[in-house]
Amino acid sequence: MDLRKFADEQNLVNFPIGLGGCRASNSFFDACEYNITIFDDKLDADKIIAYNDNFVKIHHGSLKEKKSKVLLQYDGMQIIQDESWELRMFLSKIKEKRLIFYKDYGKNCLIDSIFCCEKSKEGIKTSNVFSACWQLCASYFLSDAICALNFCIPGPSHMLEMMRKFKKNQINKHISIVTENVGIERAIPSLLERMLKSTIGFSDLVENNGHSKIIHRKYDFFIKNSMLSDCYFYLGCINKENFIRIKDTIDRKPDLIHILKVAFDIEADSNLLRQQVELVQKSDNAILGSLSGA
Repeated sequence: MDLRKFADEQNLVNFPIGLGGCRASNSFFDACEYNITIFDDKLDADKIIAYNDNFVKIHHGSLKEKKSKVLLQYDGMQIIQDESWELRMFLSKIKEKRLIFYKDYGKNCLIDSIFCCEKSKEGIKTSNVFSACWQLCASYFLSDAICALNFCIPGPSHMLEMMRKFKKNQINKHISIVTENVGIERAIPSLLERMLKSTIGFSDLVENNGHSKIIHRKYDFFIKNSMLSDCYFYLGCINKENFIRIKDTIDRKPDLIHILKVAFDIEADSNLLRQQVELVQKSDNAILGSLSGA
């Protein structure tokens, strides 16, 4: 796709622009969107545009960005437009310190996972309807951490595929905790179809930007290619991101549990949930300990 032509047509010509995400690498699916960042220092929400039988997601960024979570998304970015060479210099600095950013983000994900574990344990004690959601978020944050500590950009579409290829070591042995706790062994077409509908509904409620069209397209790709476990994991990651977006207000919206039970494929067994939380938190602490001793 001619991204420069796209930028011209969308009148994105006054700022540096780069292509990030899997499309900037050699590892992407036909169903994957194009992630374009325009470095205009705006705080606008992401915008999704259908273009030439593809989807383009437009992000807004800053050349003064300091957060490792955001900087990682620019690692390996392809420049679309950069007349001032400011983006080229910015990306060069990221490349120099990329290992530091990955490790920092990995640690932050582990801390986020522990926070979610504590929220889940607290919820079990008080019979909070969202306690299982918190546990699943903790598990997906653990997967984010593992990917980052393997110097891979965590991304919902490819994360499970990436983790299958990681070499065995003290960090990657915890991948089994993630896959067992999120329940990918339950992935069958009828369940995935129900999860899709609820995931799309939750996305429309939280994001309301057309992301659901991308979700549906990737679901179709996974099903067509018999990638049922990858589809299950992908939908879970999407729901985690949207759950975390509204985490501060979630307890004021108890009715959302009806859509989340299906979207997250939640099991009701409180004893199993308690065991899962303990296993995830144990993994979080073990990896953090190994990083501190490195």
